[in-house]
Amino acid sequence: MKVLVAGAAGMLGRAVVAEFSRRGCQVTACTRNDMDITAIETVRGKLTAARPELVINCAAYTKVDGAEEEAYQAFLVNGLGAKNLALACREHNADLVHISTDYVFDGSKEGPYGIYDGTNPINTYGRSKLWGERAVAEILPRHYIVRTSWLFGLGGRSFVETMLRLFRERSKLEVVDDQRGAPTYTVDLAGALADLVTTRCYGTYHITNQGLTSWYGFARAIAASVRSPVEIIPCSTAQFPRPARRPANSALDPFPLLETIGRLLPFWEDALARYLTKNRCE
Repeated sequence: MKVLVAGAAGMLGRAVVAEFSRRGCQVTACTRNDMDITAIETVRGKLTAARPELVINCAAYTKVDGAEEEAYQAFLVNGLGAKNLALACREHNADLVHISTDYVFDGSKEGPYGIYDGTNPINTYGRSKLWGERAVAEILPRHYIVRTSWLFGLGGRSFVETMLRLFRERSKLEVVDDQRGAPTYTVDLAGALADLVTTRCYGTYHITNQGLTSWYGFARAIAASVRSPVEIIPCSTAQFPRPARRPANSALDPFPLLETIGRLLPFWEDALARYLTKNRCE
């Protein structure tokens, strides 16, 4: 299969390129310098040259707080960029995987969000990602919209890397304990994407590692894994104000992922252990 990956230099993009290459696909890895997804003619030109059967959109504006001040840039990349890819895929008869986020939900639901639950983003980043989702769904029938959460992996900024740095710099940390979600390892997500596209079961999916925790619980698990003596203190969101509001509940119901690809991702604790082992070796 000929695959084009947009955002190939990012944390998820690197994992996706590696996974699809490992499976024998002919992968065209496009960084922002190779293909500006906000420029439709550039996108069309790249797809004309590469002739992919599948495009995977890992390109995104991901600065959640920054989006509050840079709304235009967030919508340009997360919204218009996704639309441009969908248009070009339609013209070239290619499938599209579009990566989205738990932040399209407001976090007020008691239990996990299903794929058809009503969206109601509470920050600019979430609104820009929802704009992209809707553009893809409107333009291209042969799409996979994949919502995920709390990504970590090699080659990018993540909560895990932030904690590891802070463990070296501080003896005490306060971490928010009233936001819950599923930490997700890019390697595991990339593997699930590779399985999903072989099914040709188009639509919206929620793909995360199994299990839920808070940022505080996640930080404690990271500290325990690396045997850090740092003291981690739980605090509330109100005690740690940020420019962008965050959903209190980011739990995503995976149905029908198991029924589609035959498996769920491993639990996040297992994923974290594998990532930290790999991280120390590289």
